[in-house]
Amino acid sequence: MDGLIKFDPFSQIQALQRQFFGDDWFTPAKSLIPTTDVYTEEDKQLVVEAHLPNFAESDVEVNVDKGDLVIQAERHEKETDKKKKYVVRESSSSFYRRIRLPEVADEDKIEAHMNNGVLKVVVPYKELPAPKKIAIKK
Repeated sequence: MDGLIKFDPFSQIQALQRQFFGDDWFTPAKSLIPTTDVYTEEDKQLVVEAHLPNFAESDVEVNVDKGDLVIQAERHEKETDKKKKYVVRESSSSFYRRIRLPEVADEDKIEAHMNNGVLKVVVPYKELPAPKKIAIKK
């Protein structure tokens, strides 16, 4: 029985996790994948926060398209090595989110601000008229 090897059905999956994410596969994933938080404040506005630490404000574009909030960011880096001939190092990153806006969203008053790598988009809700009470006649 000395020549038998114990079979581990999950060994290849664990090897792939280490290859893509390192030994602690939770930590790098958080830093590689930007997070997006979507929440409401006091039922008066929708807030979208996109954490984009590697993007400059000029890399980010915010649009409203057919009732959806569209956030796009794209960054390109190009580095040339002057000591070597014809060597160029290029990299690019991109981010894309499309979020359906509620019907009460006031698309004309949407504001976006970027601070310390966090894009905050505030979508205020329209003031809805108060319900009108109808008197019941006898």
